[in-house]
Amino acid sequence: MRTRQGSTVEVESVADFEARVAAGASVLSGWHLQALDLRGQGRTLRTLDVAGALFLGCTMDPADEESVRARGALVFPVVPGTPVDSYRARLYTPEELYAGLEDGYESTVDARVYAWSRQPRSLDLTLAQALHDHAIDDALLAAAENRRVVGVMGGHGVVRGSAEYTAAARLGAELSRAGLTVATGGGPGAMEAANLGAYLSGHSPADLDGALDLLATTPSFSPSVPEWAGAALEVTSRWPDGAESLGVPTWHYGHEPPNAFATQVAKYFRNAVREAVLLQIATAGVVFLPGAAGTVQELFQDACENYYADASSVAPMVLVGREHWTRTLPAWPLLQSLADGRSMSPHVHLVDDVTDVPAILAT
Repeated sequence: MRTRQGSTVEVESVADFEARVAAGASVLSGWHLQALDLRGQGRTLRTLDVAGALFLGCTMDPADEESVRARGALVFPVVPGTPVDSYRARLYTPEELYAGLEDGYESTVDARVYAWSRQPRSLDLTLAQALHDHAIDDALLAAAENRRVVGVMGGHGVVRGSAEYTAAARLGAELSRAGLTVATGGGPGAMEAANLGAYLSGHSPADLDGALDLLATTPSFSPSVPEWAGAALEVTSRWPDGAESLGVPTWHYGHEPPNAFATQVAKYFRNAVREAVLLQIATAGVVFLPGAAGTVQELFQDACENYYADASSVAPMVLVGREHWTRTLPAWPLLQSLADGRSMSPHVHLVDDVTDVPAILAT
């Protein structure tokens, strides 16, 4: 059972619903029942005072749905014709998103949802997407609760087999071993590498080396997503039960498939919402590996949050790569100027190598 302080009760499984009723619950005011299959539960529902309850995308027998409406419940129905559960109570898994990969990437849940999202805008489409992202918000915040989450941002163009990819993987492993939960943008490149490292953090360095060698045979998702994703799924099959990490990708960038190493995936339709929430959950700090426009945007979005934050709420920012951040894309001097005289000043760092990062975030 998952509870929240106050009068709101979130019920996210039929087993939870049945356990609460068996324990004596009879008044459902303040209950939020989310995406439950309540068919066949009519006899129980009729014994309950449902006034003030919210049934969000629940499946009920027609007579039962009519009954709970008549007795004061609010029923939010499923938006028809959508390939996503707009009221889902849990984050995605890579296996769920890649279901159907054996028949080609276009057959996967991930690709079919993206294709649906590219339809001409309509009220049904945008409503289903907004409800979905709201549900993902709730599930992601629950997944991050009571964890020390560290964000790892970096370029999506970093290819498997490169020194940059290996460094990001070793960073993810060290952060995870330090007791931090790694969260990335959930895509390819440096993001995938950091999730890979976190996933294999409980394994030996030799196992990580073996995984890196296996993945290097398929450097990029172009030209073949099935081969790229298939290599990743072979890694998770060969080394099962990896450590947990989070991926927060978006269908906005539909040409970029999600990586298979984040054990929980919060995939959004709205990219702006996804970026803001990713920074919000990274309470233990954010590491910025060399990247381009997207990474720079995230850097200064995080800087803005820290600039106006209460002194007790500033999260560390660690920029990796002195040459990149002072000469190639000279964001560091501007960040220093912003931080000067602010409470964020001692919390911004520039280092040469990923090996310098864990010690900074451990303090």
